[in-house]
Amino acid sequence: MRKEIEGVDYALLIAVMLLVFTGVMMVFSSSFYYAMATWENKYLFLQKHLVWAGGGVAAMIVASMVDYKWYRKIGFLLFVASFVFLGLLFTPLGVEINGAVRWLDVGPLTFMPSEFAKIAAIVYMAGFLENRQRKLSRFSSGMLPVLFIVGAYFVLIYKQPNLSNAITISGIIMAMAFVAGVNVFQLLTLGAAGGAGIYLAILSNEWRAKRFLTFLDPFQDTFGDGWQVIQSLYALGSGGLFGVGLGQSTLNKLYIPEPQNDFIFATVGEELGFAGAALLIVLFMFLLYRCVRVAMNAPDQYGLFLAAGITSMIAIHTIINVAVVTSSMPVTGLQLPFISYGGNFLLMLMFSMGIMLNISKQSKVIK
Repeated sequence: MRKEIEGVDYALLIAVMLLVFTGVMMVFSSSFYYAMATWENKYLFLQKHLVWAGGGVAAMIVASMVDYKWYRKIGFLLFVASFVFLGLLFTPLGVEINGAVRWLDVGPLTFMPSEFAKIAAIVYMAGFLENRQRKLSRFSSGMLPVLFIVGAYFVLIYKQPNLSNAITISGIIMAMAFVAGVNVFQLLTLGAAGGAGIYLAILSNEWRAKRFLTFLDPFQDTFGDGWQVIQSLYALGSGGLFGVGLGQSTLNKLYIPEPQNDFIFATVGEELGFAGAALLIVLFMFLLYRCVRVAMNAPDQYGLFLAAGITSMIAIHTIINVAVVTSSMPVTGLQLPFISYGGNFLLMLMFSMGIMLNISKQSKVIK
């Protein structure tokens, strides 16, 4: 018997809130010494993160009450807006930080267009793939248009420069295309070509090439490009089975640069140990399981593709972040979902979780 689910998907909601709570706790634990030493305010990052987390919860609640089918109507508008915002980075509105122009100056806040672009791409591609469901098997009407969209996003984000987010948004769109049923051989062929292109892009830039080669043996440049990864490995190793205790990390106290950001998982490993880090990964796996379940039980194709895009975004960020911190791949700038400090990404994540909650509320499952 098929029966409609009414109300909130509490398992999904609880998983999200546990991750957000863990993020708040770890942002403070990893940043208070760095914030005190640099800005003489140990609560600086905690206060900012709490504001973004509160805004994220509000965004999730609002999004959970909006019928997800409504996004189909504004998908193209969001798609165009994302390219406009990305283009504005190359105007005087773009803010340069650490040699990269990735933020727009919007009054007292900075806005990161690439984070908005991920959600805009997911919303638009869900409708795009739904409308072309019967044409996806043909290269000219299936994979080729998808390739143009991927290429447009990749170029604009890569030029910031922001290779990690360019790869991420490309991966999200390709994952959605796979779920929609594009020709697998074409997908694999283009994926291989894309991988080769990324490799050449890395080697064509001296800084990226050095970072990539350092990943192969970080100890060959202990006090240079290998420093961050080495300190991360020391942190993970010193945590042992149960960790040194919250706030007791040694490595995040001016050894790991900006420990509240991309390398926050190292602090998790040091302070909570292997047990705590493993438990966090299990929590992510449970969240992804619930998201996959929402996608599989979506009431229509649009809901399926929308949920698949959001799920792939969380999965790609999580896998790459943990891989970087454990020195399993070259260093990138991707944050750990819900855990790392970073307002734009957290806000977009929470909004997307609201969409997932709305899809699950309208889903049908066999009782």
